[in-house]
Amino acid sequence: MKKFVLIVAGGLGIRMKTDIPKQFLLLADEPILMHTIRAFFQATPDITAVAVLPSNQIDHWRKLCEEYSFAYPHLVTQGGKTRFQSVKNGLAMIRDEGLIAVHDGIRPLVDNQIIINAFKVAEKYGNAIPAIGVTESVRITSNHTNRPADRQQFRLIQTPQVFQSSILQNAYRQVDREEFTDDATVIEASGHRIHLIEGDPNNIKITTAIDLQLAEVLIRDSKKQAPDHK
Repeated sequence: MKKFVLIVAGGLGIRMKTDIPKQFLLLADEPILMHTIRAFFQATPDITAVAVLPSNQIDHWRKLCEEYSFAYPHLVTQGGKTRFQSVKNGLAMIRDEGLIAVHDGIRPLVDNQIIINAFKVAEKYGNAIPAIGVTESVRITSNHTNRPADRQQFRLIQTPQVFQSSILQNAYRQVDREEFTDDATVIEASGHRIHLIEGDPNNIKITTAIDLQLAEVLIRDSKKQAPDHK
């Protein structure tokens, strides 16, 4: 079955307090988005990748690819005003049946095994959504009051979220809604049950300067642990 990935990268870098879009910030001396795209080719070499970027960032991205000799083949299309519209634009680039992963461009540390497992589960059940448990105490707030909640009942959702193409394409024929915070909510609204798989605490979304510092540590440690093939 053919495999595709839509890598949605529309960050502006506001919380980073930088004029450089988050996906172009350097991580281990290379733009974050390059790490993200490479991860999918390392896990699934025959994958078709589509990067979804704001229209005013596409030329800059192509120049970065030349500057860093980034040779992994991928299509590029422009995003929309919302994440929903950006994914929908990306889906328009995919004509064939198969499995489609949707991934945050600023999650560059996604593990190979999560990608492989997500595709395997989605092929069997229609979708696969990585999630991790909550380690902090949780409280629910409402009308100026708050009460404790059982953290065992909560999960933090990650990407890549993988779907059978027909299911995802059909779900994105809906009208965009405020409650569509990720692709799982879009799929669920179209009547499908969500299948959670085990995520990875290291699969962080880089949105703040501290996240970037942590990612530097994690990527440096991963290189130390990688087997030496010399």
